This record gives sequence, structure tokens and C-alpha cells, in this order.
Amino acid sequence: MMELDAETVLFSILALVVIENALEIYISLRQVKVYRSALKVPAELTSHMGEETFHKARKYGLDQENFGIFKAAVMDVGLFCMELYIGLIALIWQLSVEVVEHLNWDSKNEIIVSCVFVLISNVLSTFKGLPFKIYKTFVLEETHGFNKQTARFFAWDQLKGFLVTQVLMIPITAAIIFIVQRGGDNFFIWLWIFTGIISLVLLTVYPIFIAPLFDKYTPLEKGPLRQSIEDLAASLKFPLTKLFVVEGSKRSSHSNAYFYGLWNSKRIVLFDTLLLNKGKADDTDLSDDEKGKGCTDEEVLAVLGHELGHWKLGHVTKNIIIMQVHLFLMFLVFGNVFKYPPFYVAVGFAPGTRPILVGLLVVFTYVMAPYNAIMNFALTILSRRFEYQADEFAFKLGFAEQLGRALIKLNVDNLGFPVYDWLYSTWNHSHPTLLQRLNRLKELDESKKLN
Repeated sequence: MMELDAETVLFSILALVVIENALEIYISLRQVKVYRSALKVPAELTSHMGEETFHKARKYGLDQENFGIFKAAVMDVGLFCMELYIGLIALIWQLSVEVVEHLNWDSKNEIIVSCVFVLISNVLSTFKGLPFKIYKTFVLEETHGFNKQTARFFAWDQLKGFLVTQVLMIPITAAIIFIVQRGGDNFFIWLWIFTGIISLVLLTVYPIFIAPLFDKYTPLEKGPLRQSIEDLAASLKFPLTKLFVVEGSKRSSHSNAYFYGLWNSKRIVLFDTLLLNKGKADDTDLSDDEKGKGCTDEEVLAVLGHELGHWKLGHVTKNIIIMQVHLFLMFLVFGNVFKYPPFYVAVGFAPGTRPILVGLLVVFTYVMAPYNAIMNFALTILSRRFEYQADEFAFKLGFAEQLGRALIKLNVDNLGFPVYDWLYSTWNHSHPTLLQRLNRLKELDESKKLN
């Protein structure tokens, strides 16, 4: 490999960071223009979305986008570039070495130093991002009626999140360094196998042991909805073992539904905010803005018909395979270039010092940045295709009308704005827009009538 000087590498990385974020900000500004100029409810939604709700959604979207632009400019461009320029990564590594020495541990042991480096980096990252999280939760979301967290709940939530992250990251970091050190010339293959196994383990363990640390999960009560879901799952041969409702309303009034689990043990989770009046027969405990929100049993079933379509059509398996191929390519590149000296000198290290973890960070985050951008865009396009296919699956199950109503309700309840700039939507949206999905359902219905 032709060796560039460290300064050229540094400024190349800085240029990539600036260009990538400038593109993101430009695309976001296009959507800001839409929020300011789109003042009328689309004709397709006039019977479902009032002027007041439309303008609430418009203001919410505008505030979110402006916040995102500000955060990108400050964090991802200003602060990030400054950290790279002053060599903050190398400074944290040196601090990690000093901490290890102070504790009378072996500072020559790269695994120990790397684990301390991860801990210190995560502490700094947490405090750096905290003001933005606080503003988003207690100002932006609060202003638009979505935040349900108290300051105490938020603080405890952040602390738990930090502790769980360290418990997971530190041993994984130690294992990665060990594999690179002992894996020989083809260590990247072992690294890929290890991360693949860890991914599958976390997919299984997270919903069962970790997610309940943050939210309350209770079995869905017996009744018409539960029976309908079980009947639907059985008709599709979906191996449903448990059905939960998560108390997401303590965190936010946004709603969702998903399934998880590997092989023949699947579980479905419904947010209480997805259910009409949070699934309560007696709505006296609900606030006025909560009453009447959520989907009817038929609409919830249609949403699950869509979600089960992802399973039946193999979308989950396809995504896992794609991500494993993606990771293999990333590790292959890392295995061939991580010893390149200018990468380390560029981020502040003395010549000859090449920590494995820093090499992984530099290669994955900076060297592979153009590839990552293209890959993310390709996955976004694929995701939208999968969403259309899952909608069609629900349509074929007979949920056309119910799914359409559910999509509109969820959009209205979550103050989703229905009008988007084409470039913004193409670049950012993993799901088709509401209008695109409704139009597709209409096309499917017309096609069915013709046949």
C-alpha cells in the first residue's frame, strides 16, 4: 500500500466527515422547506386529518428537523472534527494507560488498556450527548405532548442504559482484541464468526433479559384480541409462544409492535399505546389527549398481519444474511489495512503505537465511510421494498381496509407529517410514506377487482 503522510490522512478524514454531514444537512434543509411551504392537508387525507392536527404535525416535524440539523452541525461536524484535529483518541488512550498503571495493573496488556479505553470513551460520549437527549425529551417531545418521562425516570433510565452497555461492551472488546492477537493472518474470519454468534445471542437475550430492565412487559389478557392474534399466527404457522404488552406509555406516547425470537420460539410485543385507549375497557384513568387514541382490535390484527408478513416472506433472515456479508467485507478490509501506520499517527499517536481497537475504529468509521454511506442507502431502498411486500401480504390476508385505517391512525396519533421532499424521503425513509402506502393498497385493490 502506498504510504501517505499522516497530515494528508487526517485532512482526508476531516474532509469526508464534513462532506458527508454537509450532504445530510442539505437534504434536511430541503425537508425544512417542505414543512414551511406545505400548508394544506393532502386531498387523500382530508376526511381523516383535520387542519389543526396537520399543522401540529407540521410544527413537530419542523422542530425535529431543525434540532437534527443543529445537533449534526455541533456534534458531528464541529465537535467531532475538533476532537480528531487535537488527537482526542490518542489522549484518551494515554489516559487509559495511566489509569491502568495507577491501579497497578499491567499497562503492557493491550486487552486491559482497551477495556479501560472503552469505559472512559463511553463516559465522555454519554456526557457529551446528554444535553441533546435532555433537550429532545423535556423540550421538543414535551412541547408536542409525547414525553411521559419524569426527570427521575429519565436519569435512572440513562444510568441503567450506561451500565448495561458497559457490561456488554467490555467483555466483547476484550474478546475482539484477543482474537486479533491470536487469530493469525486470517483472524478476520474468526472475528466475523465471533460477531455473528454474539449478534444471534443478543437477538435472543436482549428481549428476554435486558429489555425488561427498562420497560414493564405483561402477557396480553385473554379475550377477543388475543384469540384473534393466536388464530392468525396458527393459520400462518408462525411459532408464537408468548404475547406481551409493553408499557411504553411511561416513556412516550409513540406506538409500535414487533416480534422477536429465533427458530421455533417467537414472541409478539404490542405497545400499550398501539391499543385503543391503551387496551383499557375503562378509560376514566386516561387523560383527555389519550382517550380515543390507538387502534381497534381489527386494526391491530392488520398491523400484525403486516409484521408477520416480514417473517413469512423471509425478510428477517435475508437482513441477517446481508448484515453478515457486510460484516465479513468490513473485517476483510480491516484485516488488510489496520496496520497502516499513518492511520494512527493521523489521530494523534506516536509512530509505532498501533492499538488494535483504535485501528478498528478508524477503519470502520473513517476509511469505510463512503462504502458505509452507499450500503446504508442500499439497505434503505431494500427496506422500503420489504415494507411494500409486507403490506401486500396483509392485503392478501384480507386486511386492506383495516391496514389503511391503522396506518392513518398511527400517523395521526404520532403526529407524522404526510408530505415529504422526494430526495429527503428517498435518502432517509426505511418505510414508504403514508401516502405511498395508501396508494399502493389502492392499486392492489383495483388490480384485484380487475382480476
